[in-house]
Formats: sequence, structure tokens, C-alpha cells
Amino acid sequence: MRLRIGNKLAAAAAGLLLMSAATGGAPAAQRPLPNPVLVFAGPEFFQSGGKQWTRYRLRVDNSDQYPNEFFAPAPGLPPCGANTRAARTWVDIFDQSGKRLNGFCALANRDGLGKLWFALEGDVIPPSWVYVELNDRQASTKYKSNLSDTVE
Repeated sequence: MRLRIGNKLAAAAAGLLLMSAATGGAPAAQRPLPNPVLVFAGPEFFQSGGKQWTRYRLRVDNSDQYPNEFFAPAPGLPPCGANTRAARTWVDIFDQSGKRLNGFCALANRDGLGKLWFALEGDVIPPSWVYVELNDRQASTKYKSNLSDTVE
């Protein structure tokens, strides 16, 4: 009787060890990804078309946690205008009420998450808060950031 219990315990321990080894080595693509952490990077003033503009620069602080495959060309998915090789993941910027301010459908890799922006004419008051959504069109999954203010 004692030998049977010992064998059962050893088998259970071996099973747990195998299960933890199998799940601990899962590829990064299978692990859940975090929501983006959005940060205001500052204003940039410029002139275009005879008008004064302000570009509000943003970045995703945890961009290194998103695989570059997210931004690979995806010709099998719907195009972005005339761009038939738009990225798998699109990025949209919204104000706090959900109004879309700008979008990026062709970021080449995760480094593009450090160069996001929206622009308003110089005399327009910007929204107090903005957020981004990363739309992984292949997996039909959206990742929504925190609200970030638009002042330094």
C-alpha cells in the first residue's frame, strides 16, 4: 500500500513538472500582450499650406513588448486606401470622447509606436486627454491605452 501511494505521488509530481516546463517555454506570440502605455512627448510647431499647426507627439512607452510581426505587411487583409500592403496592425489616436484624430496603417515595425502624432491648426485648443488603440486585424483584437494628457 505504501509503495502505491509513493508511486502515485511521484507520477503526479512528474506530471506537474512536465506541465510547468511545457507552458513556461511558450512562444511570446502566445502570451497575452499588455495594453499600450501612452505618453505625451511634446508639441511641435510648424507651418503648412500657409497655416500655423501644432503637432502633438505621442509615444507608446512599452512598445518593446509588441512583436514586429504585428506591423508586417498584410496583403491578405483589407487595404488602407490604395495601400494594398498595409500593416497587420493599425494604430488610431482618439480624444477622450472617442473622436478619431489620426491613424497609422503602415507602421513598419514597433519603433513606429514611438513616433505617433496628431495635428491641429495652431489656434485650436487640443483635447485634454487622448488614447490610442492598436487594432490587430489578423487576430481581431484591440489593445487600448491609458488616457494621456496633451500638455507638458
